[in-house]
Amino acid sequence: MTPTPLTVTAVIGVSMISFTGIALFAVSETAIRRSLLYIVSFAAGVLIGDVFLHILPELAEGGGFSTASIQGMIAGILASFVIEKIIHWHHCHVLPSPEHHHPVGTLALVGDSIHNILDGALIAGSFLVSPTLGAATTVAIALHEIPQEISDFALLLYSGYKRTTALLWNFCSGLTSLLGAAVVLLSHSMHPNLTQVLMAFTAGNFLYIAGADLIPELHKETHWRSAVLQLLLICSGIGIMQALANFA
Repeated sequence: MTPTPLTVTAVIGVSMISFTGIALFAVSETAIRRSLLYIVSFAAGVLIGDVFLHILPELAEGGGFSTASIQGMIAGILASFVIEKIIHWHHCHVLPSPEHHHPVGTLALVGDSIHNILDGALIAGSFLVSPTLGAATTVAIALHEIPQEISDFALLLYSGYKRTTALLWNFCSGLTSLLGAAVVLLSHSMHPNLTQVLMAFTAGNFLYIAGADLIPELHKETHWRSAVLQLLLICSGIGIMQALANFA
């Protein structure tokens, strides 16, 4: 199968994760917080595993691991930092309501849309290299999107959006990943080195998410049993990526 249908299927599948916010309808906040901690642990392992077991070896085998690749990784880290700052830059003194949406909700949608466009580009770039790398990258993106989408949905509710409206906007934000995928698929023939650049950028992006976002969250739980379980789940995530690499 060509990269295009694989990419479109993967991107739409990841976009559907925006509906995980429905979990907030029926599950208590305490239960969600407890489960998110374990999802975050597993997702951190998957992201780390994807970088070191898929992306970097693929770059090395393709002769693309060079100074430019390192610069691409740095760009991925810095871009992730900037996107995160866009999401967090907000200030408002008016209480949120259905008539007045808190700016943080709008900013979160803008930042999330930018992030989703990047995700679509990363998925497309990965499938252009190989189906295995595409599948591994899609899994990594999907797993870190689950807690992100749930928190975004909660943030929209806090900002004054009704539940159905919040779900709709969250899904529309997720669909922007198709734009990123389309740009990469359409421009690949004109820029044959684009996939190498995207792979390096992806590595930097994933390392930032795992190291700056996910792992620090795990340190908020200090009980030793939770720490052991977190470590096991991180290792499990890395193990899943190793298993995918073995089937390549």
